[in-house]
Amino acid sequence: MKKLWHTFLCLAFILSSIGLQGKEMYVGSQSKDKAKKVLLEKYGNSQKFRIEKGVEQTASFWRDEDGSLEDFERFCASYFIGSPEKLDSVFKRIEINSEVLSGHFNKITLDLKRFLDLDWGEVLPIDTIFGQYNPAAHLSDDFFKNKIAFIILLNFPYYSLSEKTESGPDWSRKEWAHARVGDMFTSRVPAEVYQKISAIMTAADSYISKYNIYMGKLIDEDQKTYFPEKLKLITHWNLRDELKSRYNDPEGFFKQRMIYQVMMRIIDQSIPEMVINNPEYLWNPMANKVYKEGKEIKFNPEPLTRYKYLLGSFLAMRKLDPYYPSLPTHIKRKFDVSREIPEEEVETLFKSFISSEQVRKVGKLIRKRLGRKLKPFDIWYTGFTPGSGIQEEELDKIVAQKYPTVESFEKDLKNILLKLEFSQEQAEFIAPKIAVDPSRGIGHAWGAEMKSDKAHLRTRVPKEGLNYKGYNIAMHEFGHCVEQTLTLHKVDYYMLRGVPNTAFTEAFAYVFQERDLDVLGIKRKEDPNRKHLKALEELWNTYEIMGVSLVDMKAWNWLYKNPKATPAELKDAVISIAKEIWNTYYADVFGIKDQPILAIYSHMIDAALYLPDYPLGHVIAFQVRNFLEGKNLGEEMERMCALGNIIPQEWMIKAVGARISSQPLLDAADEALKHLKK
Repeated sequence: MKKLWHTFLCLAFILSSIGLQGKEMYVGSQSKDKAKKVLLEKYGNSQKFRIEKGVEQTASFWRDEDGSLEDFERFCASYFIGSPEKLDSVFKRIEINSEVLSGHFNKITLDLKRFLDLDWGEVLPIDTIFGQYNPAAHLSDDFFKNKIAFIILLNFPYYSLSEKTESGPDWSRKEWAHARVGDMFTSRVPAEVYQKISAIMTAADSYISKYNIYMGKLIDEDQKTYFPEKLKLITHWNLRDELKSRYNDPEGFFKQRMIYQVMMRIIDQSIPEMVINNPEYLWNPMANKVYKEGKEIKFNPEPLTRYKYLLGSFLAMRKLDPYYPSLPTHIKRKFDVSREIPEEEVETLFKSFISSEQVRKVGKLIRKRLGRKLKPFDIWYTGFTPGSGIQEEELDKIVAQKYPTVESFEKDLKNILLKLEFSQEQAEFIAPKIAVDPSRGIGHAWGAEMKSDKAHLRTRVPKEGLNYKGYNIAMHEFGHCVEQTLTLHKVDYYMLRGVPNTAFTEAFAYVFQERDLDVLGIKRKEDPNRKHLKALEELWNTYEIMGVSLVDMKAWNWLYKNPKATPAELKDAVISIAKEIWNTYYADVFGIKDQPILAIYSHMIDAALYLPDYPLGHVIAFQVRNFLEGKNLGEEMERMCALGNIIPQEWMIKAVGARISSQPLLDAADEALKHLKK
């Protein structure tokens, strides 16, 4: 998972959305008309669009504390830039200084969170307080006070998503970069609001990062254990991956049922609080009984902590709503601004896909391959693509021997890139710009915001060395870090750094992750059907995560309709929503109703509506992979990353020649199903 929260914290002044300041407009039409008239007389009608847009934007944020109406008029007359050459010079200064500010604030935030994010021992109370501090919180306020924000508002028009969609195809790269400057100051949020949000979201992230289950302490009715003694898995990521890894295990079915029951206990909060991140007790998740020294003991269930943090995330983001009258919910801002794809469009894409006949056909095929009725946890079925034929315990040994420490993995980044078809020159350029750290949580990628800094790849590394799960996650995060490095260093304008939205970086991360065994030099079983089986695997993975994402989306919509909900009410609502999505799109495939498993994802708790980026990433990744077939990954990835942060559909057209669509994946599944019947 890409670590995105730092971007919001460090770039508080780059809000990328539209709205007024949340107060009644101070500057009236008379003063605006005066300012426009003066500028039109000076610069002529050729600048009419910029003058009208700039004056209106500036007026929408001007308050009495910024000066009188006469001060406003004088400001517009003095600071409007009518010369294209001078405008370009100012633009270059903004780029240079934005990198200075964004880069250093990002590094400060990263460093202050090290004791929370990295496996550096005990987390002290002061670590949490430092981690909650947002060094950029006052920057927006400061830039309105010293008028830098107003200079940008006056000279760089903001374009709505519809305007970018309509005009973007004809824009030059410089025009796109100017448009992104126009996205910088489009709301005026007080610094104290950012600080409160930072504290709330950091606490939620810390809760998730420490939510571990000691698998060697799980027992059945006979107090038999089934997992390695020291195996510690974070929810939901490691639990899910452990479940997925057990399809070829002789005892796998029971282990999967046990893991599934752990997940169910987490969702409904019946999990004993004392077994969370604590190896002192034996726990039978089936019967929900706890033992110590052979005797059953009483316990208290987790006191709705999961839903308290989800509610906290909602209340944190809701603090921004008054400052965005045009986009008055986090939902609107997340889809229309962060993703630049409307919620309705995303929801239609997801529902169409998970309702498809292809999904139902694949479900029947899985049932046939398993030789039993499907269980709800078979949403994570992994039996399509040929594996290495090696049990995960053996893979753990191979990986631990190769990468006993984070340092050993970091030293091998160049070789990994070479194995992934990057050139010697590319590998030598990229590898030194990425640092590898031991993660306290599951792992994440944290990109640099200035060229003199490094991207950070975090993955969990036990004392025994990196295990296969950690390595697999590290490969995913490496894909993020390579993208982050290329889109910072290879994009022609700093204001266009990055990708259109996080779904695109997830797409690259998936491409890296699926080549993990190749990098280890382990050949998968030879199978002439591999291409077709891979398409079916991708379809099934996308089917699963789209349902999870719809739960996330509907939960946020429910919260906005019920802003005074209690944690208990929220828990009931989330479980009800999960069951509703299951019954509508999954029950007919699995033959069982009222399953809440789609609510297990930890992203719901600490990532504030991040989940839809994953299925979008799957869809985009499939299109990208199809395009990459027979081409060099290193060359093509650099070309695509150099497109930078333009709107998603425009990026896709330039990158692969088509808009975002799930149809290629559905078509590939159709072809695969036909082929396998022969």
